[in-house]
Amino acid sequence: MNPNRLIYEKSPYLRQHAYNPVNWYPWCKDAFEIAQKENKPIFLSIGYSTCHWCHVMEKESFEDEEIAEILNRFFISIKVDREERPDIDSIYMKVCYLFQNRGGWPLTILMTADKKPFYADTYIPKDDLYGKFGLKKLLLRIVDLWENNSNKIREVSEGITESLKKIVSKSNEKIALSESTIHKAYEGLRIVFDKDYGGFGKSPKFPLPLNFLFLHRYFYRYKNMTALDMSLQTLKKMRLGGIYDHLGFGFHRYSTDREWILPHFEKMLYDNALLMLSYAEAFQITKDEFFKTVAEEIATYLLRDMYSSEGAFYSAEDADSEGKEGEFYLWTYDEIEQTLTEEEFNAVKIIYSLSKEGNFYEEATKQKNGKNIIHIEKSLEVLSEDLNIEKEELINTIESIRYKLFNKRQSRVKPARDEKILTDWNSLGIVAFCKTGIIFEKYEYIDIAEKCMSFLLNNMFDNSGKLLHRFVEGEASVFGYLEDYAYLIWALIELYFATFKNEYLLKALELTDFTIEHFMDKENGAFYHTADYAEIVIERIKEIYDGVVPSGNSLMAYNFLRLSRLIQKREYEQLANKIIYFFSKDIEKIPASYIFSIISLDLLINGSMELIAIPNASKEDEIKFLRSLQREFVPNLLPMIKDSFMESIFDWTKLFEKIEGNSTYYLCKNFTCQSPMIDRVKLMDFILNS
Repeated sequence: MNPNRLIYEKSPYLRQHAYNPVNWYPWCKDAFEIAQKENKPIFLSIGYSTCHWCHVMEKESFEDEEIAEILNRFFISIKVDREERPDIDSIYMKVCYLFQNRGGWPLTILMTADKKPFYADTYIPKDDLYGKFGLKKLLLRIVDLWENNSNKIREVSEGITESLKKIVSKSNEKIALSESTIHKAYEGLRIVFDKDYGGFGKSPKFPLPLNFLFLHRYFYRYKNMTALDMSLQTLKKMRLGGIYDHLGFGFHRYSTDREWILPHFEKMLYDNALLMLSYAEAFQITKDEFFKTVAEEIATYLLRDMYSSEGAFYSAEDADSEGKEGEFYLWTYDEIEQTLTEEEFNAVKIIYSLSKEGNFYEEATKQKNGKNIIHIEKSLEVLSEDLNIEKEELINTIESIRYKLFNKRQSRVKPARDEKILTDWNSLGIVAFCKTGIIFEKYEYIDIAEKCMSFLLNNMFDNSGKLLHRFVEGEASVFGYLEDYAYLIWALIELYFATFKNEYLLKALELTDFTIEHFMDKENGAFYHTADYAEIVIERIKEIYDGVVPSGNSLMAYNFLRLSRLIQKREYEQLANKIIYFFSKDIEKIPASYIFSIISLDLLINGSMELIAIPNASKEDEIKFLRSLQREFVPNLLPMIKDSFMESIFDWTKLFEKIEGNSTYYLCKNFTCQSPMIDRVKLMDFILNS
């Protein structure tokens, strides 16, 4: 079969559809011009390469000659990779919520040649199923309407477009947020916390690392042990569950059940980066080696399976292999028995709760198929008693079994890897490796973070200095979105704190000012998702909702606050205030849904500690000391080393002088500094007990 136009695209997701009989177009000017010229509606399908239900819809419909004939004859069909074009995905996902009050992928949109939608849904089976219209019937009904009642379609599309514009351009009602909003966010999480299995809500359950980061900070501020316990219990349950890859490490996308056993098997860079950070913080607070081990295992996974030769990280691994979801990760009873010794197998039956009937359910039939998801249902302490061995011996036994099963699994057909390199997700990887490197004193992690940053700075900007979003096969493309700028600024700040190389801080400031110039709504406050020089799809939108990752606006507020306090630039703090105030009504209504905004609000209300260090002689010695400070959990500490270069950039630093030739420290809060200190022990004690 001859390929369609998608064969020329860089996106792995688009290329997956290059040999469909559907005459796909990428999102491009030609597609819309042809739709206009031939008076055809547009069939828009949005997904991503590791999406299980995207694969299902492709197999059922887009590889089907009958569906392809309908689409090719009556529609112009466009495929979009949501990870490559989140701007397109975001606007049409809002449309889907208007139609269905739900969203997801694959996202299916029917629209006119002027990009105005008149129908939206997610996955659609080929034929009618469970009371739902099949794609074939839907398409034929649309064809009939288009040919015989096109005015009705135009009327619907105009109405939906106007509703959409009102939603994204509404003048938000604003209120003054206070410390009570922070407590309300905590209560929101506490109410839905699953006391039995950890996590929030029943099922499906997503690993929500921002919740952990917030709960850690809430514990730090208010010494609330329940907040910490909610995080620690969830982190432990997730690591023992099937959502975690016990053999190769790293977390799958989410769990379909309450107990964290049955996952959707795709693995995403952003999940694992933020979870690596969450487990590292849990160790930082508790000094429990369990959490350190998990963070290091995630790092092992990322460096082994997701790390490119260029020094950056790939995007994701697929849920499916050999045409089946989870096939790479599942085991029959007999497979494991044949791989291990009798003694090991007897142990593993207890450790992993193996059974001949298995614990994996086929999605379509809801029947067990004899396959097992490796997971641990009991604590290591209980398993030690069951097996009558010491905990240390149990850990060694599990590792020996893991090694054998992992090597056996390596001979299987591996899930496809999406080798897009994305600026925003790589920035999260940099943050994770920076912070974890400091906390664990594994400075090779910081080297990895620096190498990744070097890749981004050298490859992800165009000739005019604009940040780009996606890199594939030697080509960077697609103008960067707000998240690309916000996440990269965060990564640069963390790299400065890890290395105290001034160029990282200066680059963060440069990008911050660029973001203000090209993304900010200067009249109303807050930031658009796209730059003023980028394509506008229906309307420029502003987002604040924090899901698995922070929204660009909530993270920009966080960046502004930290930079403001660090370099004494009050204008940045005012901009952070404007962002939070612009979205204040939404945040106050359900603060737990805007959890990174709450982290920023906490910093705004409860303040930070800025530490200006003036080295006596060796900057390396000062870096070593400041890293030792950062190994403790003080999330509001913002350290800076004053040297001659920093003094030449920030004139205000001249006020801070060295005392009697000693290394000298100025600790400041709310733009007010205490008397200088030279005793490092007293300084650390003061910081840890403030």
